[in-house]
Amino acid sequence: MPAIEIEGKKIELTDDGYLAKYDDWNEKVACAIADREGVSKTCPLTQEKMEIIKFMRDYYKKFSAFPIPRYVCKNLHQPKECTYEEFPDPIAAWKIAGLPDLEPEVYAFISKLKIK
Repeated sequence: MPAIEIEGKKIELTDDGYLAKYDDWNEKVACAIADREGVSKTCPLTQEKMEIIKFMRDYYKKFSAFPIPRYVCKNLHQPKECTYEEFPDPIAAWKIAGLPDLEPEVYAFISKLKIK
């Protein structure tokens, strides 16, 4: 199983790059996954990125679902395309948020949302 190392601690990922254990997530883990996904080489992540990531985690905790990207922006009082500006690949944002692997039908829908 793939892993990332944060401050000497091994954090396991699934074969597809999702965090294996929801509770292993923190901002440093988010940075490491963002680097792995090619989203950001800097840590900490920008405030805008972290607001989106934290909203996604809160939304998932309440609804066990992927939020509609424009809904995220509206609730964060950011421009309506904020998720696409910060994360051209919504699946990468999901991984950075430390959320579980997506169901195939959700993955297919979200894959269509990627900025080409």
